[in-house]
Amino acid sequence: MKIFLSFLPCGAKIRKMNMEERAKLDSILPYLPLVIGSSWRLFWPSKVVEALEAMASGPDYSRVNCGEVLFIAISDMRASVSLREPLAPFAPQGYALFFDELMSGADSTKWFAEVIPKLANLLLRLPSLVDFHYQNTQTYGYGLRILGPQQPGIVLLSQELIGALLACSLFCLFPVANRGLKDLPTINFDKLFASLNDSYSENQENKVRCIVHYFQRICSQMPAGFVSFERKVLPLEHHPEQLCVSYPNADFWTKSTIPLCPFQVHSSGLIEDHSTGALEVDFANKYLGGGALNRGCVQEEIRFMINPELIAGMLFLPSMAENEAIEIVGAERFSDYMGYASSFRFSGDYVDKRSIDFLGRRKTRIVAIDALCSPRMKQYQLKYLLRETNKAFCGFLDQSKYRQYMRLFKIMDTVQLNEAPSTSIETNGGSMTEEVRKSDEKDGQSMDPENCSGIATGNWGCGAFGGDPELKAIIQWLAASQALRPFITYYTFGLEALQSLDEVNKWIILHKWNVGDLWNMLIEYSSQKLRGETNLGFFAWLLPSLPPCEAVEPAK
Repeated sequence: MKIFLSFLPCGAKIRKMNMEERAKLDSILPYLPLVIGSSWRLFWPSKVVEALEAMASGPDYSRVNCGEVLFIAISDMRASVSLREPLAPFAPQGYALFFDELMSGADSTKWFAEVIPKLANLLLRLPSLVDFHYQNTQTYGYGLRILGPQQPGIVLLSQELIGALLACSLFCLFPVANRGLKDLPTINFDKLFASLNDSYSENQENKVRCIVHYFQRICSQMPAGFVSFERKVLPLEHHPEQLCVSYPNADFWTKSTIPLCPFQVHSSGLIEDHSTGALEVDFANKYLGGGALNRGCVQEEIRFMINPELIAGMLFLPSMAENEAIEIVGAERFSDYMGYASSFRFSGDYVDKRSIDFLGRRKTRIVAIDALCSPRMKQYQLKYLLRETNKAFCGFLDQSKYRQYMRLFKIMDTVQLNEAPSTSIETNGGSMTEEVRKSDEKDGQSMDPENCSGIATGNWGCGAFGGDPELKAIIQWLAASQALRPFITYYTFGLEALQSLDEVNKWIILHKWNVGDLWNMLIEYSSQKLRGETNLGFFAWLLPSLPPCEAVEPAK
């Protein structure tokens, strides 16, 4: 069923909020710069309105014509909304440095003459945009709120509202005093700009250029779509009445007979450029966005710069627990880039041509999953193997398909009880998922093809996090297969440690292993690694000991 979200014209009276809407607003209100009045209507303090109206009239009226004066205006507005928390040291110098020196004279003039007035107008409309948001999402439960720990749920925001929220970040208007108590990440841009002056680096300048380009784009033409933010949870305890998959134990993985999904290996290419529908993995920090608004400039931070709408989730999504993941659908890409880490550079405009789904979201699905940091030898312990596999499984699993998932297990049980030959269950999962599809069609519950995405990933938890690339590749394959994803596409980024990944993958498929088989072999290897019985990587340990043409019974 299609959901139509239509905004009321300016000045239209909005009906009174119900209790659920009020509870959502109550949860987020301490973290917004707005004031609440009678009838639960939001507004800016009068001095902020005066300042924004002046900026909206242009630099000739407001005198906001350079970075130095812009920061003075920001400081005045912060005082008007009673924000007493100090901003990052060197933030004033950072704003001045970027807009007055690093930006060309022509671009700076255009920024203050055209972009700042439009951003001021957008901020003036923020109270109405928030009101309209709650009216249009009340029926579906997608209203803006703190999506707290162990609370699965979705927030659906218009791109216009996101633009206004990010303008608040640019002007450092979000209260931050109590964010730490809720384990909420950084949201204002003061540290991003401060780092330019405190310890200049070219990649940091180019991160700011991506953000500035985003504002230039939306002020030129405001996008009209939507972005959803979902906290995904694998409940730690199973209750018979719950319609979701709970947190698996080691026995679950040991006994799994789910076939391994097809595994495609690419030594070059980027996850965000994956051409076919896939859930794209964000190698996340447990705090969404990681160092995006600070000095970070690796995979997650770069994604947040080229798709800045992802930053909006940092406003209301606290840190992830071990049984949680965050999925974001619809974030538009605005910037092109080259390089990585210290060599990262903004390289111009990017026109996102991905199609739109029935909710008005671009068909870009990103899942944030945080890996163990600096795990060293503990990553081979069963406890942590289980943690990493379940973390990926949480991210890759679509809990809305719980009934289909349980139906698949019934089919598997039937196959095993009848002692059917192994050829009746294809290694690539085709036969089983086809059985589920036929069963769904009989019940009138055909699976939505938009949600049957594969996984596009790479060296998750490696690099800066220090994980074993071979281990992490196998873990993601297990999780994607168990989550019934039709494929996993793996970008190795030319990592030498994964040169034999494609060979190993083909060998495993040739021998018709299932999820349980591969999990058990991984456990056996890890046990030997912990006991000091092998110094080999998993791939070298696996292949030399196995006859090349004979099927081998995996360790149980």
